[in-house]
Formats: sequence, C-alpha cells, structure tokens
Amino acid sequence: MAMLSIDIRELDRHAIHVDGALTSDDDVWQPGDVLPSDGVQATGRLSTAGVGRYYWHGHIAGTAVASCRRCLTETSVSVEDEAHLLFVSTDDPEADDPDVYTFGPRDQALDLRPAVRELWLLNVPAYVLCRDGCLGLCPHCGADLNAGPCSCESGQEAQEITPQRLDAAPAS
Repeated sequence: MAMLSIDIRELDRHAIHVDGALTSDDDVWQPGDVLPSDGVQATGRLSTAGVGRYYWHGHIAGTAVASCRRCLTETSVSVEDEAHLLFVSTDDPEADDPDVYTFGPRDQALDLRPAVRELWLLNVPAYVLCRDGCLGLCPHCGADLNAGPCSCESGQEAQEITPQRLDAAPAS
C-alpha cells in the first residue's frame, strides 16, 4: 500500500505528493474485477480542502489484459485517467454525495485504494481489439480468419465479412 494510505495528521500540516501502486493482489479488488497486469500506478497531489476535507488531483495508469472482441486473442490495453477527487469525513454534510469518497471521523489515515480501484474499473475498456482490421473467427467453424481463410463450406460466406460489418448494428 506504499503511499496510497496517507497519515491525516501529516496531510493537515501540508500537501502530500502521492506516488504509489495498487497491486493486482491487493485485498481492495473484488471478484469479477478486471485486474491490472502490473498494478495501477497512482501519482498526484493530495491537499486539504477545508476542515475534514481533502482533494486529490492525480493520475492513474496501468495495463490490463483482455480478450479481443473479434478473435478472442489475449490483448494488452493501456488504461489511464486523470483524478479530481474529494474525500470528506462521514459526518460531513456532503458525505451522501455519490461523487465524493468518505473516511471515518476517527480515521488516522486516508486510504486512496478504493478510489484508485474505482477509477481503474471505470476506465478499463469493455471491448478491446487486438488490432485494427481484425477479421475475427469464422462463425461456422471457429477458425481464426486472421491466420488465413478457413476451409469449411460455410466459411466462404464468412470470408466476405469485413471488420466494419462485424461491428455494425444488426439490421432490423
């Protein structure tokens, strides 16, 4: 949790430079989360924003591995985002706002890990392509059309499908 858990007393004295990583084996991750392959790097500046309130302006970056939506090949994808987050005590009037992160009024540390996890999950793409122009799999025999034409009888029809047609909405 290196530098993603900040001592509030220190933070009340001066702004803190954040530079840490959320590893893929951290217990903040939940079943079903898309995990980063080498952790999520979190950097930025955390400062006070009034009594019991803190503001983080930062950046997250990492790499996820996902299946190509057309051919199912494992593909690495870069994930990045800018962070502009407000943290408030649970006894703050804005604690119910879904756009703020909360911490307990007696907490001695501000834990950035849940916020970094949420930013990561919001920015991992739902659909990934291994490359532009991926031909995908033959819908009849399952052969990878990127490796060449398939030999199934129905495959001749599949080879006429272009990547643009694969992504087009079905006709109604």
